[in-house]
Amino acid sequence: RAGGPAVTDQSARRRELDLDADDELAHWRDEFVIPDPELVYLDGNSLGRTPQRTVTALAEVVEQQWAGDLITSWWEHEWLDLPLAVGDELAPLLGAGPGEVAVHDSTTVCLFQLINVAVDLALDRRRRPADAPVVIAVPTHEFPTDRYVIDGIARLRSSDARPVVVRHGLDDLDDVDVVVRSHVDYRTALIAPLAEETARATGHGAITVWDLSHAAGVVDLDLEAAGVDLAAGCTYKFLNGGPGAPAFTYVRRSVQSDVVQPIWGWFGQRDQFAMDNPFDAREGIARLLNGTPGVLGLTAARCGIAVTAEAGIGRISRKAHALAGFAIDLADDLGLRCTTERPPASSGGTVSIVHPDATALQRRLAERK
Repeated sequence: RAGGPAVTDQSARRRELDLDADDELAHWRDEFVIPDPELVYLDGNSLGRTPQRTVTALAEVVEQQWAGDLITSWWEHEWLDLPLAVGDELAPLLGAGPGEVAVHDSTTVCLFQLINVAVDLALDRRRRPADAPVVIAVPTHEFPTDRYVIDGIARLRSSDARPVVVRHGLDDLDDVDVVVRSHVDYRTALIAPLAEETARATGHGAITVWDLSHAAGVVDLDLEAAGVDLAAGCTYKFLNGGPGAPAFTYVRRSVQSDVVQPIWGWFGQRDQFAMDNPFDAREGIARLLNGTPGVLGLTAARCGIAVTAEAGIGRISRKAHALAGFAIDLADDLGLRCTTERPPASSGGTVSIVHPDATALQRRLAERK
């Protein structure tokens, strides 16, 4: 304890039992593989639990489709269209429409594609002088992958004729072409107001690429209403898609025909099996595809998405808020320094506590499961 009012195990346990009694999602625990019921798992924001249906689905794909039907599975079991089919199943959880989401590749690859797309769209819309620098703005403490991708793009695209400048911080958006930011801060769970910040960037002539990795599956999103053009995120956190599960790309339908993405591959080709044709991008969100999809990863992601969709993102978000509020109350009672604001200012999916002995505490918590 670090000072502050005392909290008794009995009082905390009573509130915990009251919350459990009112939990409209309690029975969904049975949908997951839980070998050790005594384990208190607090890392769902990094890797979600394994749905029971995922084990069954992967066994079917491996033992029946792959082993039994071999190459015919690409059309007999519709493997070819999995990135788009799973994208359509994910879309309602994002507040997106059919044909606006594809599930494919890693978050890093999806961000690389979309940031390049955003730069090209911004240059076309703003019609700036040929030698005007391209300015990409990113929060100073944005998730590392996002910052690394931006720096890599700046290195690849920058030239003496048109330099690419990375601006750290979002207070000043004058002359900014592209904004890259997370909807939920990975350290504190603070939520950036999606519609307001999208509109602010648009008002300065900038296009925003939103990273939804720490929002999808726990925040009740509405990308359409918020006016978002481009977004990406992962499926292995709150969507329970499994380790290394494929990420997703969202492109608003109204801008899809203007998209020229930087990674050309045969799954993004209009006539895929006409092997001698030059590249001709597919229509719609399919133009974001490139290489052969990972069928096993997509199968697992599909199961995690289905569990979330059936449970209901609204109910999940409400429970996340309640859990976060309970955890923050306990931190306050124990005199711990909590850097997460109470929902709805935070997503409710993560609670961060700062402590000088954090490494030792983490080890001791793990020992106690």
